[in-house]
Amino acid sequence: MNSTQAGTPTPDRRIALLIDADNVSHGKIAAMLAELSKYGTANIRRAYGDWASSGLRGWTAKLHEHAIRPIQQFSYSRGKNATDIALVIDAMELLYTQKLDAFCIASSDADFTPLVMQLRANGHDVYGFGERKTPDPFVNACTTFLYLDRLGEEGGAAVKPEPPTPPDAALAGTKKPRSKAQTAEAKIAKPPLSQDAKLVAVLRGAVEATAGDDGWAPLDAAGSAARRQAPIDPRNYGARNFPKLFEAVGLFDIVKAEENGQSYVADRRNKDRTSKPRF
Repeated sequence: MNSTQAGTPTPDRRIALLIDADNVSHGKIAAMLAELSKYGTANIRRAYGDWASSGLRGWTAKLHEHAIRPIQQFSYSRGKNATDIALVIDAMELLYTQKLDAFCIASSDADFTPLVMQLRANGHDVYGFGERKTPDPFVNACTTFLYLDRLGEEGGAAVKPEPPTPPDAALAGTKKPRSKAQTAEAKIAKPPLSQDAKLVAVLRGAVEATAGDDGWAPLDAAGSAARRQAPIDPRNYGARNFPKLFEAVGLFDIVKAEENGQSYVADRRNKDRTSKPRF
């Protein structure tokens, strides 16, 4: 299989994009396709759902616009999601009948975890898209998983700027006071990334796996090793790329070598490392 790293376009790689329309917003389709273009070309595009449902009404135009094939799936039993079964059946058929390099499963449903594990066991990369509520088993099973709120909203309504406060109102002190809920929310700060034990463990493991005898690892190699360990996308943590993520965590030293222009990273806990990398 022609594996690839994010950011390296490989249009010859064939990807099957399978969308659980019940769990994904149609406003994210263009952004998902743009993201997938980093890994290859989504030659097969299918969306699953009961298209007679009013909840999927907004999908119609997007299906035509992005050449996505709608797969109709009726709900045979109340409370049961037949869409999941249809998607799984199609994925397994594609696995054995098409020469694909990777799959993309767009859903927030953990029921797809066994499917992802089976696809990966057969040597295929699986890219995942979903909401923040997506359970960890599904996220961890994917080669790479990106939360949808990190993708641009397609065709979303523009954010209207607040009108300027009239001078007389400003002088009169008529600005609305914050509600108790807004004040409490403002006081709640997100914990620093250095307290994310899972993330720190993966990054430290990546540095250790790629470091030389001097204790320093090429930053690109460390980022690739981290991605191979877990479905980490730096954007899920508010960082543009792995160099920025290592920097944001604050537990690593990063230097750029003047000799070759390459950046290196070292774990600050490693007291045996040299003061700077050897080349």
